[in-house]
Amino acid sequence: MRRTIFLTLALVLLVLLTNPGFAQEGQNETSRSVAGGGVMVPGWTGKIDAKEETAGMTLNSAKFAKEGDAFHVVTGPAVTYWNAANKASGNYTVKATFREPKFMNLNTHPHPYGIVIAGNSLGTDQQSYLYCAAYGSGKFIVRGFGPAPFQMNGRGTDDPAVNKVAVGDPVTQEIAMSVKDDKIECSINHKVVATYDKSALVTDGKLKSTDGVYGLRFAHNTEVFVTGLKMTRN
Repeated sequence: MRRTIFLTLALVLLVLLTNPGFAQEGQNETSRSVAGGGVMVPGWTGKIDAKEETAGMTLNSAKFAKEGDAFHVVTGPAVTYWNAANKASGNYTVKATFREPKFMNLNTHPHPYGIVIAGNSLGTDQQSYLYCAAYGSGKFIVRGFGPAPFQMNGRGTDDPAVNKVAVGDPVTQEIAMSVKDDKIECSINHKVVATYDKSALVTDGKLKSTDGVYGLRFAHNTEVFVTGLKMTRN
């Protein structure tokens, strides 16, 4: 009887582990190294996440290049890119347009990409920054490092403003982050999807300041074209 139960449980586990739907829900995807990787745009650099470094990945395991008026990014490990000359302070908005030519073409579940603000001590073990990123599945996530990672809306939030497409289809998201007096906002496709008090973010274990470098954030195993990255004063 015990042997029968054991065999049944083993069979159920085998079915679950080999089921693509289970793999997607569990999000146990491994980061892949990108051939011909590296940062190929003058003035720009980046840093992959600590867990990616532990797994043996490097910044050259992802690709950051320029094609026409677009940044062409292919990951690889989860990574943040920035140009130290791109700084914002006071009240400002940073925005860009992100185009994923084939949703989920390099992954088994949706992965986000978005805008970084408030970057301080970037590239060090004391770095702090905040980002808002969109998924082609209709979700968005607000997350940061301070220097440990922290999440502001859990694993992500559904919002009708975020464009949602079928696997393999192209998807475009316009993402903006704004600092307005005592508030920090994330807007996606011209709609504010999240607002936070600055005091909840500029605090121990989170941001050093809302002033700082701005840039771009990509989860692992994504391919995205980014256009129109700019900062304006509010």
